[in-house]
Amino acid sequence: MSDISLLRHGPVTEIRLDRAGAGNALSTALATELAAATGEIGDARAVVLSSGAPRAFCVGADLKERDRLTDAGFMAQRPIFRQAFAAVRDLPVPVVAAVHGYALGGGFELALSGDLIVADETAVVGLPETRIGIVPGGGGTQLLPRRAGAAVAADLILTGRHVRAEEAQRLGLVDRLVPAGTDVEAAIELAGLIAANSPVAVAQARHAMRRGFDVDLAAGLDIEDSAWRAAVFSDDRREGVRAFVERRPPNWP
Repeated sequence: MSDISLLRHGPVTEIRLDRAGAGNALSTALATELAAATGEIGDARAVVLSSGAPRAFCVGADLKERDRLTDAGFMAQRPIFRQAFAAVRDLPVPVVAAVHGYALGGGFELALSGDLIVADETAVVGLPETRIGIVPGGGGTQLLPRRAGAAVAADLILTGRHVRAEEAQRLGLVDRLVPAGTDVEAAIELAGLIAANSPVAVAQARHAMRRGFDVDLAAGLDIEDSAWRAAVFSDDRREGVRAFVERRPPNWP
């Protein structure tokens, strides 16, 4: 792959956007490679989505490419982009985005597609699509309200404004703010903490949170109960309790 690199860090797989010369602008080729890369994480227990570009996580869609597209070309590109964003959202393990520099439009939507966002002090995020006559199409209109609330989402999407790192953390747009240049290191460390836990319990807890978000409390508690049962009757639960009693690290089966 020319625009994507896969790096292994023990139980953590890093999917790195490597179209550095273009600020990782999302071209048709990059979107295609990203979707393919999500199928190559092997037995990873967590994924870090990072950038090899020095001044950007991802600047959004490749507008130079799009300027050459006809209406038919836009329609042909659309399912490729939808597949790429869905592939990140549907990864079977937790995803931590490591953000520095610009994460705009589709770039911010890629970060929103994961579970957690670690941003360094240089980060600038936003969904500026309305400035150029487009609606966020990588999940932004749905993911941002779920993360930060309807009012914050309306502010960002309808104005298209850019938000710098400190305000982004205050608004809940990113989860952890770290010194400049340390976003990938911090994201790998965070992913490693997740990966050290029971794979069954992590998967079931993640499933319960995602499925329970848009249902009423009673239905959500039933989803949680099903997740609890799946975990408590697993070999992971047996090993976790035994390891705690024996005062040793668990060896997850």
